[in-house]
Amino acid sequence: MTVMAPYRSPLGAGRDGFAQLLHAEWTKFRTVRGWAIGMIVAVLLMVAFGLLTAGGTNSSCQEVGSSGPARHGAACGPSFTLGPAGEPVTDSFYFVRQPMAGDGTITVRVTSLTGLLPPTSTAGLSPNGPWDTRPGVQEWAKAGIIIKSGLTAGSPYAAMMVAAGHGVRMQWNYTGDTAGLPGAAGPANPRWLRLTRSGDVLTGYDSADRTHWTQVGTVTLSGLPRVVQSGLFVASPGYTQGGQHFCIGLCFPGGGGPTQATAVFDHVSGSGAVGGAWTAGYVGSPEVPGVGSYHQAAGMFTVTGQGDIAPIPAGHGGAADSALIVSEFLIGTFAGLIALGVVAAMFITAEYRRSLIRVTFAASPRRGRVLAAKAVVVAAVSFVAGVAGAAVALLTGTAITHARGYYLYPVSGATEVKVIAGTGLFAAVAAAGALAVGAIVRRGAAAVAIVIVAIAVPMFLAISRAVPLGAADWLLRVTPAAGIALQQAYPEYGQVTGYSYTPQSGYYPLPGWAGFLVLCGWTAVALGVAAYLLRRRDA
Repeated sequence: MTVMAPYRSPLGAGRDGFAQLLHAEWTKFRTVRGWAIGMIVAVLLMVAFGLLTAGGTNSSCQEVGSSGPARHGAACGPSFTLGPAGEPVTDSFYFVRQPMAGDGTITVRVTSLTGLLPPTSTAGLSPNGPWDTRPGVQEWAKAGIIIKSGLTAGSPYAAMMVAAGHGVRMQWNYTGDTAGLPGAAGPANPRWLRLTRSGDVLTGYDSADRTHWTQVGTVTLSGLPRVVQSGLFVASPGYTQGGQHFCIGLCFPGGGGPTQATAVFDHVSGSGAVGGAWTAGYVGSPEVPGVGSYHQAAGMFTVTGQGDIAPIPAGHGGAADSALIVSEFLIGTFAGLIALGVVAAMFITAEYRRSLIRVTFAASPRRGRVLAAKAVVVAAVSFVAGVAGAAVALLTGTAITHARGYYLYPVSGATEVKVIAGTGLFAAVAAAGALAVGAIVRRGAAAVAIVIVAIAVPMFLAISRAVPLGAADWLLRVTPAAGIALQQAYPEYGQVTGYSYTPQSGYYPLPGWAGFLVLCGWTAVALGVAAYLLRRRDA
């Protein structure tokens, strides 16, 4: 009887680890021309929409300076004031002042803050006609002490103040805000405020009894001149019914109008080089001419004023409505995600259609591991595509906008990096979810339709105002589209309340990390269901 020796390959045994599986799936991906083309199309779509936004700006617009009024042509919208960091601001308040030469301190006690609100209708709001009022004080009406580099609107400042509905605050350069003692100021609970200058460093203190002082904050205002303006101020922002709009001047589309506030100060004192006669008047312009005054008697100052000292949020719909925001350059994320979803779904459904999935599972029987490898590959490639598309669209759009002299709400370099990387993460996790849906339904067209309905449609409905604001809010909280919050580039300001931070203006209901977690949660569920079905169903 002849015994046959078993065949032994001269090659060594190969490794069957996850790294090898990743390499195999990556090889599949890069060797299929259609998938590579799909990724390139996704990048080009993101870039094309961004360039269309930038190319739509009017080349005749001219931007002026980094501080003071920026004058735009009629095609670009009305003028607005720029703050120290180049951001649009409103800077209008009644100022009772003295010069401060060099270092010094100013201290005051605020004993009351009262005001007048507009009627519940918009009748009689014309500055040339009667101005009907009712008793009340706007929640961010402010009264206190301020040190300001000059009288030009938009110039640097630091202030200690009492806000009617928010207690003591230290605010500086329009965007900075730190809370001090809580509670409203009144005869029964006056508030002591102190502001000191040492070179470019300004420090604010508050006290309830003039004996125990607490430091509220310290800021550095680089480049302060030797002689600055210091003194008492009062401001009262416009009131808007429902808080859904924010306007400069007499624009109050939600109902409402301008307000005014009156504060009583006493125990006004200064040290250092503070002195001279008191001078009074507005920085900026009052909303209603003739509203603004002060009276001094027996060491007591009664000051009345209007206006506000605050940033104008991006896309707020008022004077700076014509300004662009960086999220407009990323509008192509809609189209890019659709292209990425098609490629991600086809990455697995194509194998089912051609019956190649059996070969894949024969080579690697652990089906869950195959799904994981495919998800890693498609997520990694989509991250690169998302980053590339966002980077080119944002940076090129920004360069074109600046070259044409059109105003763009400024963002820091770190914020640009965060937004670009966030877009890549959004694309990566969304693509992994699309792959999971493809594994569940096994049909490319159905998988793509589900991905579009789950991600692209909610984004479009929320940002295009196709649904009410409340519905848009929920769409971007509970659907996978919540991941779009990774693209938010501008902060929400707590001291600006007469404004609705909406998706249309580049703000989202969830922080970036929270929106990303919602997207990850949906993707994890989809991958879990896909892994379960892969094990239970025949290939």
